Parts: sequence; structure tokens; C-alpha cells
Amino acid sequence: MNRLLRVLAVAILFTAVLAACGDDDGGEDGATGGDNGGSEGIDTSMLAAIDEAWPDTPPDEEVEPVPESENEGSVSILGAMEPEEATALQAIVDELINAGADYDAEIEASSDFEEQAQIRVEGNNPSDVMLYPQPGAVIELARSGDAVALEDLGFEIDDLNGRFGEYFMSLGEYNGKHYGLPTNINLKSMVWYPKDDFDAAGYEVPETWDDMIALSDQIVDDGGTPWCIGFESGGATGWPATDWMEDIMLRTAGVDAYDQWVAGELGFDSDEVTRAAEVFGEILFTEGYVLGGASDTTSIAFGDAPAPMFDDEPGCFLHRQASFINAFFPEGVEAGVDYDWFPLPGIDEEGTLFAGELAVAFRNAPEVRDFLDAFSGTDVQCEQGSVQASSRISPNIEVGADCYANELLAGAAGVLTDALANDTGRFDASDLMPSAVGSAAFWTGMIQFVQQ
Repeated sequence: MNRLLRVLAVAILFTAVLAACGDDDGGEDGATGGDNGGSEGIDTSMLAAIDEAWPDTPPDEEVEPVPESENEGSVSILGAMEPEEATALQAIVDELINAGADYDAEIEASSDFEEQAQIRVEGNNPSDVMLYPQPGAVIELARSGDAVALEDLGFEIDDLNGRFGEYFMSLGEYNGKHYGLPTNINLKSMVWYPKDDFDAAGYEVPETWDDMIALSDQIVDDGGTPWCIGFESGGATGWPATDWMEDIMLRTAGVDAYDQWVAGELGFDSDEVTRAAEVFGEILFTEGYVLGGASDTTSIAFGDAPAPMFDDEPGCFLHRQASFINAFFPEGVEAGVDYDWFPLPGIDEEGTLFAGELAVAFRNAPEVRDFLDAFSGTDVQCEQGSVQASSRISPNIEVGADCYANELLAGAAGVLTDALANDTGRFDASDLMPSAVGSAAFWTGMIQFVQQ
């Protein structure tokens, strides 16, 4: 996977990016279960069925470019986001793009983005721009000839490589052309906690996985619940569970095995994936670890899951989720006072997980190009980071630390640089896999695993 091995070359380019990865300390003795449970009795057999979803990869073929069209006066944008985020982004677009443009750009949010995007493409009625969290899906759209290449829109790829880094740009590359424009990036390997209550209880931020398990046991012994977890996300239910698996795979099997897994060369029934599932199960199924128990996690919306941390008596003390989750925190809570985060610790290996968003064009028109250029540009990207309701981190290297709503997001820059320099950073596996696997069978398999 050459594209996954090019992260070292872009480390310097990403120095100013506030993004997505943790610098994790490896556990001294590997992962161990809590006092109240372990890996015995955890069923991983359902994961083997995921391998059946891997499609045969067709050879690269030349595709006919999408014909150019004239300005139609509007640009429609579909994204995988919650309504609050879309409302915040629309206000930014109205002020910084629409106010001075000869077209009107309108953002539509969909919690069922994957399903809606597929329906629209198959019905020959896609939005002008769709914001894909899955690079694997972008490649499929390029192969089918549905997407417009950035080169055909008039973009200079060298300029875009300078703006976003070659690695991120490479994720949307097919047959020598580029079909995905990076517009968002987020850190996955984060554990959030209610800082005021956490400190008052005398708890300390863990440095290793074993420390984190010991902290979980301590919280249970003190009469509390360590973890809040929620996997519900409409038609995309299950993706937070795949994130857990990916983070643990990096920490137990390492980046080389992770790359093989992404490429379909390492099966879901392999020892490496089985072990990652068992380590995850030690948190999910240990009595008292998860608020409501593992079976309730599939009905708890991922955005609602961290809310109990902010109750007068915290319903939980730990929540593993990406950098965007603080947009779902209750209004009025203060970063660094009411909440904070630490990198998900290492186990046998070091590894950090990040993800992002690639904007894909489906209409070759001047207003579409202008919107993409402005939306990914410094002014709009900076403003997105400064608004708490969106909390979007920019892959644009020209966006500085002073653009962000709080120091917690800004502080991710150093963590990212370390991960890229050490070649321990990897993009979300399910988003890199073909959509039939990553955003279908993998999600379903994890829900079955959780509900055992």
C-alpha cells in the first residue's frame, strides 16, 4: 500500500494542521482484562463473515470525463453530518462564499449519507458536491465514471499537494487523476473525560493500556461507571465500533498488519483481528464498565453518548471518540475546565488513527470549481474551526492554531506531526476498504459482535 507508506514524506507539510492522531505509549505487558472480566467467552466468529463481502477489484480503465456545463446559479452539497453542524457550516458559507458569488451554495445534512449518496448516484441525480468520509467509495466513483476529476475542473494538483499534503491527496487518486479534495480531518485516537469531576475524584490520566484498565477498575470500585459508549448513527450505525477495532488493531498488530488488513490480505478471521476483538471485548463486556451495558450501545446515538459525563454526578468518566465529538457536548461547558482528553494508550505497538472527508464533484461547472476552491481555502476552513458547533479541523496547512475554538483542538498538531514522522499514523481502515466491506459488512459485523 504505497499510499499508506508515504506519510513520512508529508510530515513537514502537516506541521501546521490541527488534526488527527494520538502519540500513544505502549503498554509494558500488553493488554489485560479488568478485575471483573476478560477475553474468555467472547465470541468473534461473526467477524469471519465480513471477508465474504470483499469484491473482486477490476483493473484500472480509462473513463470518459464528465462534460462541462455552464453556471446554473446553484451548488448543492450533501454531507455526512448532524443538522447542527450543517447549520453552522451554512452560516459560514453564506457569509464567506455566497455573499460574493454569482451562485448560491446550499449544504444538506444526512445521517444516512452512505445510503442517500448511493441512491442519488444510481438514480443519476447526485448532489453537485458530496462530502465522502470513505476514500474507498471515492475510488469506486472514479472507476465508474460518475465523479469529476479535479484536473478536469481545472485544479493544479501540485498546488493542492502543497495545500493538503501528497498523502491525503493520494487517497482520492485513480488511474493518474484525483477525484477527492480534502475538506476535513479528525483525530480518532482520543479519550475524553470530565476534567473537573475526574480531578476531584483523584484520578490520573493513564499512560499505558494497563493503566487505563486499572483506572476503569478503580472507577467501578468507587461506585462509578468508567465508559460511555454509543454506536447508533442512522444508516451508518456501527461505525464507532469499527473505530474501536481499528485503534486496537494498530496497538496490538502494528501498522504493517493494519495495512495488510486494509488491503484485504489479512482476513477478519485472522489471529490479529481476533485478538483485537477480544481486547475490545474486555472493555465492552466487563461487568460495570459500560453505562447501560454492551447491548444498549447500539441504540445510543454516538452524539448523545458522552452527555452523561456532564451530569452533576457523572454517569461515566471516559469516552473514546474523535475530535469532532465536542461539538455534541452540552452548551456552556468549557474546554480544559469541564472536559479534557488524552491519547488512547498503546498496547504492544504504537499506532494512531485518523480520518477525514473528501469532497467529490459530480458536475463539471465553474461554480462547482469555485465553491470547492473557496470551501477548502484558508478563510472558510479557519472559520469552520473557530465555531464550536462545527469543531471541524482543517487539512489545509495554511490554517493556523489561532483558528480553533479551543486549545484542545490546537494541541493535536504536535501529536499528528509525531505520528506521521514515526510512520505510526493510519487513515480509518473501514473508510479505506471497499464500501461493501468498510461501510456495510464491517459495520454489521461489529453490531452482531456487540449484541452477542
